Order: sequence, then C-alpha cells, then structure tokens
Amino acid sequence: MNHGKVTPAIAKGLLALKERIKTAKIPSSKLDETLNIATWNIRAFGKGQRTEAAIHYIAEILGQFDLIGIVELCDDLTDLGRVLKILGPTWRAVYSDMIPDDGGNRERLGFIYDKRAVTFNGLAAEANPPRAKKGAEYLSEISFWRSPYMASFRAGSFDFIVLTTHIRWGDTEKERLKEIETLAGWIEGKRREKTSEDKDLIVMGDFNIPSRTDPLFAAITKHGLQVPKALLGAHGTNLEKDKRYDQILHYPIYPGNFANAGGELDFYLDDAHIKQLFPGGMTKEKFTYQLSDHLPLWMQIHTDIEGQKLEQIIQG
Repeated sequence: MNHGKVTPAIAKGLLALKERIKTAKIPSSKLDETLNIATWNIRAFGKGQRTEAAIHYIAEILGQFDLIGIVELCDDLTDLGRVLKILGPTWRAVYSDMIPDDGGNRERLGFIYDKRAVTFNGLAAEANPPRAKKGAEYLSEISFWRSPYMASFRAGSFDFIVLTTHIRWGDTEKERLKEIETLAGWIEGKRREKTSEDKDLIVMGDFNIPSRTDPLFAAITKHGLQVPKALLGAHGTNLEKDKRYDQILHYPIYPGNFANAGGELDFYLDDAHIKQLFPGGMTKEKFTYQLSDHLPLWMQIHTDIEGQKLEQIIQG
C-alpha cells in the first residue's frame, strides 16, 4: 500500500485508524494457505466525492483483506480509482453495472481483490429471479431491486464462487422477506446445478436483516446456508453494533476451511473519536458519508483443502 506524501493531519489519522484495526485482531493471510475475506457496505461510495483523508482511510481498511465484496458502489467510479491507486498495482476490481431507477439507486455491486492472494476465474454475472412463460414472454413474479452479483475465484486449491447482494429495505418487512426467499431459492438452485462452475459458495452482503432471530434470517438460511462458526459471536455491523444487517454465509462442503477467526472492524468507536480521523470535527451523519454507516464484516478461510478432499475420497 502506498499512502504517499500525505498531510500531517492525515498521517495522524492513519495512525489512529491503525490502532482501531489492531483491535480487530485480523490475522495475516498466507499465500496458498489462508485468505481474508470481507463484506463492506461503503455508504454511497461514488455518489459524492470523498475527502482525501477518507480515501486514505478506506484504502487502509480494505488493505487488511484479500477479497472484499462491496455494497453501494455507485455509478461514478472516480473514488474507487483513487482507492485502488493507494492500494497498489496488484489490486483489481470487478463490478456490475449501475441501475438508474429509484429501486436501483444508481448502485453497483462489486469485488475488490489482491491478485497476489486470489485469482479471478472468469465468471462474473448477475443473478436473475426465476421466470415463467406468460403468453409469448418469460416473466418474473418479483424483481431484485439490485440484482445480486457473483464472481468465481481461486486461492490455493480452493475454487469458489462468492455472491454479494444488497436486499431492498422496502416499505414493509414482508416485501423484504419475499426478495430474500427468492434469493435463497435461487442460490439453492445454483448450488444444485450439474454444470455449476464451483460448488463452494460464499454468500455475503447487506441483507437488511436486524438479527439472527428475525424471520428474515430464517428465510435466507432455510436451504442450509450457515454462518461460519468464527462469526457466531460477532457483534452488529451498524455503527452502534446492535444490528446484524450484513452477513457472510456458506454451505459447509468443507467446514474445516473456515478458520476460527472473524468479526467486525470498528473504525468508528463513538462520536468522541471522530476528531481523531477528521480534526475539524463533523457530525456522525456526515462521518457516515465519508467512511460509512456499516462496519466491515470479515473472516479467514483455509484455502489449502487437499487433505480434506483426500479424506472425502477415502470416506466414499
């Protein structure tokens, strides 16, 4: 990572941020052995140009991981380019197109990754809800307000597909429930395809699910998606840490490849600590548009799964 010649104020802010990152206890990843993945809703990323300080802070946070699913990446990619420049020449991005109507909110979904740790395998596509023939057309009963986006990657001997989503908030929880149920069914169908690129599927993003006791959580997990054990004790991912809107879920094909390390990265702490990053001070609301109103949720994966594959062969 190259922060370059920053101002003394930004340098001081970066040092304060590094202390907050240290508290998250994110282990280092090892080439062909482990991979650090995260999901982060970066509020309206690209809708309004971030300050120079915010761009450096976002890059510093992203640089703690190898692969990050990004939610609320907007149509203007200027700020993404600024962040990638700081991250360095080995970093890449793959993303969907924006949706211009009010439901799409001009948002994209995407993945940022370090090609030294993970290789993009070629698949990048949006998920579309099931269709039925009505007259001469094939139509869906429900639409995804923002189509979930998936891509295939490889790290070590671990080939996998990662899917990220931003579920609608809607006027009622019932509307949200229908979209989540549709997505859960789509994921299950994808997993069962005989010609599916990879059976290892990691699902992440902003589901707008308040807690794991909510019917919305039951809906997304009804076909077998699970929270990795490392994240069972994690706090919320809103700044107050009392709502678990963001999730990382998986099918336990190789349960052992999900390491016992994960959690949220708290770059906020509380209102009193905003001045450490932005000395001029700002309201909490403005702070969320400089960094975000969501905390990154992360976990580590073991990518050397040859031993597990051989054990499965022995067991038939």
